[in-house]
Amino acid sequence: MAEDDIYTKDGTLDYRGNPAKKKETGTWKACPFILGNECCERLAYYGMSTNLVLYFKNRLHQHTATASRNINNWSGTCYITPLIGAFLADSYLGRYWTIASFSILYVIGMTLLTLSASVSGLKPTCSGEENCRATDTQSAVCFTALYLIALGTGGIKPCVSSYGADQFDDGDEVEKKHKASFFNWFYLSINIGALIASSALVYIQDNVGWGWGFGIPAVAMAIAVVSFFSGTRLYRNQTPGGSALTRISQVVVASFRKWQVVVPADKSLLYETADAESAIKGSRKLEHTEDFKFFDKAAVEVESDDIKSSINPWRLCTVTQVEELKAIVRLLPIWATGIMFATVYSQMGSLFVLQGSIMDIRVGNSSFKIPPASLSIFDTLSVIFWVPVYDRIIVPVARKLTGHRNGITQLQRMGIGLFLSIFAMISAAILELIRLRMVRRHNYYELEHMPMSIFWQVPQYFIIGCAEVFTFIGQLEFFYEQAPDATRSLCSALSLTTVALGNYLSSLLVTIITKVSTRNGKLGWIPDNLNYGHLHYFFWLLAILSALNLGVYLLISKWYTYKKPLGNLR
Repeated sequence: MAEDDIYTKDGTLDYRGNPAKKKETGTWKACPFILGNECCERLAYYGMSTNLVLYFKNRLHQHTATASRNINNWSGTCYITPLIGAFLADSYLGRYWTIASFSILYVIGMTLLTLSASVSGLKPTCSGEENCRATDTQSAVCFTALYLIALGTGGIKPCVSSYGADQFDDGDEVEKKHKASFFNWFYLSINIGALIASSALVYIQDNVGWGWGFGIPAVAMAIAVVSFFSGTRLYRNQTPGGSALTRISQVVVASFRKWQVVVPADKSLLYETADAESAIKGSRKLEHTEDFKFFDKAAVEVESDDIKSSINPWRLCTVTQVEELKAIVRLLPIWATGIMFATVYSQMGSLFVLQGSIMDIRVGNSSFKIPPASLSIFDTLSVIFWVPVYDRIIVPVARKLTGHRNGITQLQRMGIGLFLSIFAMISAAILELIRLRMVRRHNYYELEHMPMSIFWQVPQYFIIGCAEVFTFIGQLEFFYEQAPDATRSLCSALSLTTVALGNYLSSLLVTIITKVSTRNGKLGWIPDNLNYGHLHYFFWLLAILSALNLGVYLLISKWYTYKKPLGNLR
């Protein structure tokens, strides 16, 4: 076989790649560039977004509820656009070129956002520290930049974790073991970037200026792009498999066309290619499973299917193509239970910040003030603490007890995170209840910062960080491993949409609660001055919804059937 038959002109490695050359690429050698890219990109994202709710409120002069809704809507969009990037990556561009091209859009958006906060005429006009007004044009420029960033991140988020995992060979037991560890260290790199963002950058935004506060993240994003391109020669690139949406549609259409056809008891009679490789480029064959039997009709051969000539994929599909659809359908219930967790997680960028903004933000008796958004540093520190503990202590101990390669299953890992998230909301609700009692007891209603340390928020941030290590990292690994080979970016994007829908659900709940609780002239649960509100009611509501969600998850996880690939990707 000629070398050109193995490698495409752009260096793409086929699954039949030359083993000698393959040893020169991939594995941990390629990962530092990917992890460096992710660390800098997350530094840029969190450095720009962590304090954004206060930028909306203090610079764009938006009401508390409006600012909270806008940040939730924008954050949600950042986790919806990955569906676009994932589709392009799996179908046409591949993960490498998708990350590269969308990164350029990201840098443009960051640059425009920096200009909107620093250039006269584009930035809001302020007559005092907090007395600012933004024209419609200035607000439009700001939101244009933000949604360009949302589009740019849509090409990076669904691809970069999968691209890192692609560097490890499923057919090599040593590399396969390292792949599970990669997801832990990948998430750690995210939080190292977030640590810098929630400490140094938030301080710069509050004390130096928003121009510098947005400018530094823009530079960090440029460094992320440089880091990614620096590892080009070491990457293993998988061939795009064509449009997954088309293949899924073909199975659905073929199934309904043959709705009267009886599926044979002998599943070996279902149509499949005779070759060792599947008909889907870059994908292993999948073993037949017994659930969702209706879709098996698409693989039943009938007299009208002339397989000796050309096959009409809208009438006859392979077993692997059918199983690809089944695998995605099986993921959907698990995916849905992640939305509530993401709703809890989204509070760190909105209501937790607003809760902390009216507490004592000084360190001890000094004049040094902590930006309320900086408290998310304790979420980051929690993740940085728990990732090595999980990877180096919990997994080896659990492996000895259970015999499972990863210590505990991915489903068990996510369930533990859902359980912990309930206590994060309980902690936040109890703190707010105690705070409001102090306000009423001492008549602190009109104080800008009441004499109760913001550090009382630390437990709720720390618990969420611990829950992230179980749920979010578990999702990264679960959706990558259980996704059909040619739809891994798409399924990674699907897992990310839980964060989007969590933000949207939080925004919807705030809207409904505000509308209902402000009837008859009442101030409601979440007024501009939280000292007059009942924010703890909202946190209790989230705790109850999270408990119900956990119950549903436990039922669904017992039902789940794992994907069964045939052979290995080499």
